[in-house]
Amino acid sequence: MRVVVTGGLGYIGSHTCVELAREGSRLVIVDNFANSKLSVLPRIRELAPSADIEFVRADIRDAAALDRVFAAGDIDAVVHFAGLKAVGESVSNPLLYYDDNVGGAIALLQAMARHGAERIVFSSSATVYGVPEFLPYTENHRLDAINPYGRSKLMIERIIADHAAARTSFRHATLRYFNPIGAHGSGRIGEDPRGVPNNLLPYLAQVAVGRLPGLRVFGGDYDTADGTGVRDYIHVVDLARGHLAALRYLRSRERSITVNLGTGRGHSVLEVVKAFEQATGRPVPYEIVARRAGDLPAYYAETSLAASELGWRAQFGIEEMCRDAWRWQSENPTGYPD
Repeated sequence: MRVVVTGGLGYIGSHTCVELAREGSRLVIVDNFANSKLSVLPRIRELAPSADIEFVRADIRDAAALDRVFAAGDIDAVVHFAGLKAVGESVSNPLLYYDDNVGGAIALLQAMARHGAERIVFSSSATVYGVPEFLPYTENHRLDAINPYGRSKLMIERIIADHAAARTSFRHATLRYFNPIGAHGSGRIGEDPRGVPNNLLPYLAQVAVGRLPGLRVFGGDYDTADGTGVRDYIHVVDLARGHLAALRYLRSRERSITVNLGTGRGHSVLEVVKAFEQATGRPVPYEIVARRAGDLPAYYAETSLAASELGWRAQFGIEEMCRDAWRWQSENPTGYPD
């Protein structure tokens, strides 16, 4: 297949590009470096040395740039990662998120329509569910995102579904991620957040490598086994392979699908800290502080639909997630080179 991957140099995008390339897909990576660096590209090529990979630096809101991408050759599918992803930033600057995430998705769908590209895998999020009415979240849970980031993802889901209803040849796989962590087992690609990390594992890794003094755990009085928040953590390579399964589904079925990608079980913050300490052999200093506004006590996925329809299940446990995250951070203590 010839596949356009938007945001393909980002954390999840880069791991998915490696898996796609190793399976034989020809890739056109489109990225504007909003959450990535050019130095990721040679590492993708290193991990998939025989792959056909083209790179285009462009913002997906640039219609002319997208036309050049799609006009260059037949595109079998699009995997859409490009977008902003920090919940706190979305609260302080919601217009930025609606412009970038929703505006970018509309521009991409318009370009696909102009050039007859009829398959998309969309990087959505479990944040579309909002406060749990029941757990685990099934795909039929009520949708009620509670922050602008989540609402931007939900808007895009609805736009894609409406576009598919109006264009009968169009198919989509909408993938609702839970909490991706870890890194490629080679240690060559991983998560490299800008500034202070918003997510638990890169924060832990930067504490362990000496870049940050200690971990702040937001909330120790939730109604969970140890009082700390519980999340469904999924290895980023498992997540990447879920995109391959979704592409295979779109090629073989004449219908669209919306599906959770998670492990189906939750781990508390302190459980992850303990697993990370065991993986690294290093103690991680932490303090429990007040709850963070907007955080949920617990959530995790129901994953049976992904298993039955995509033939996909997560393979890696929390130990492998922590091990691979530490390998990446210890071998790349300051992240990717500029």
